[in-house]
Amino acid sequence: MNRPDPNDERIPHLMSRIRSSLTALAVVTAGAGLAVLPTQAQAATVVVSNSTDLSNAIKNATAGTVIQVRGGTYYPTATLQSTKNGTSSSPITLTAYGSETVKIDGGSLPDGDWIFKLTADHWNVANITFQNSPDSAVVCQSCTGTNWNNIKTINGGDSGFTLTGDGTVNNTVRNLDSYGHYDPANHGENADGLAIKFGSGTGNLVTGARLYNNSDDGLDFWSFSSPVTIEHTWSMGNGKNRWGDSAFAGDGNGYKLGGDGEVVAHVINNSAAWDNAGNGFTENSNKGAISINRTTAYKNAKWGYYFATGAARLGKNLAVSNGGGQVSKGSSVVSSGNNWDSGVGTPAFRSTDASSTYNARQSNGALPATTFLTTGSTTIGATMN
Repeated sequence: MNRPDPNDERIPHLMSRIRSSLTALAVVTAGAGLAVLPTQAQAATVVVSNSTDLSNAIKNATAGTVIQVRGGTYYPTATLQSTKNGTSSSPITLTAYGSETVKIDGGSLPDGDWIFKLTADHWNVANITFQNSPDSAVVCQSCTGTNWNNIKTINGGDSGFTLTGDGTVNNTVRNLDSYGHYDPANHGENADGLAIKFGSGTGNLVTGARLYNNSDDGLDFWSFSSPVTIEHTWSMGNGKNRWGDSAFAGDGNGYKLGGDGEVVAHVINNSAAWDNAGNGFTENSNKGAISINRTTAYKNAKWGYYFATGAARLGKNLAVSNGGGQVSKGSSVVSSGNNWDSGVGTPAFRSTDASSTYNARQSNGALPATTFLTTGSTTIGATMN
């Protein structure tokens, strides 16, 4: 066989042509309806339009990859999952393509499966609905530096959105809607809207969430040993038996802020709980210095605020028409500026019609504008935005 002379000056030109041909092949293949997979000569952007390509893109992503999902409803047959890390400067992004509507449906998954699981760092996930999961919809396990924006988790078989595991650090959940979750095997005892459970890690923030009509709690911090901050969040209608379960066991707290012996100073600011079957806000045996400021509890079946054993700091909160009463607080609680404190009045609500709180979010993803439970006060209660 004749072999090319390595000193032949045509060799570099030949290699350049081969590389160009490979790049062109990748583009032509994409045009045939397959995923646009990144090559060395391409930016790391992947556009997917079917469940197989979506699964592969998530599994094979590397730092800087942007996965854009075309509009439609996807029915994966196995959990979408990744252990691949982005970096703080080059995160992995999973998002809807442009303004298209993307739904990932768990209807074809085996019993007990989750729709989406990350055990990874530095991902940005945005503008996707996860619905009808046999079990939990989204689980981020021991994740660092993830950002979740405008995510919906709907009608799953356990909690809608979960952060869990040690090393759960600096994650932000922004503008989450999580509702309709029910775990039939446990008669509704476990399915929360948002679960930050069984783990540890600092710097975790939830802002702008709506957590409603779930069989157990709106938000649950059971056995999470590090402080979490919640702000501008609504939790309503949880713990009601909407499923005709004769042995229904949902607790129905708006914000369950402890459990399993953990002593943690969680922070809740400018948030509201209403129409829950349990307490609006509860320590749930957490004896830490939980800080709750400028929140509102309205028409919850039990206490507005239940902090009977711990050392919570309750400031400028408003409790109205709760079944058990305004507050149950122990001697270690510091209470100031709340409407149950001496000399503090109860301002009138502008509206007690909650229907507007279920409206579509604003164009920037913020909670819908409402006058429900607003008072105009600058010193007490949630501002409801």
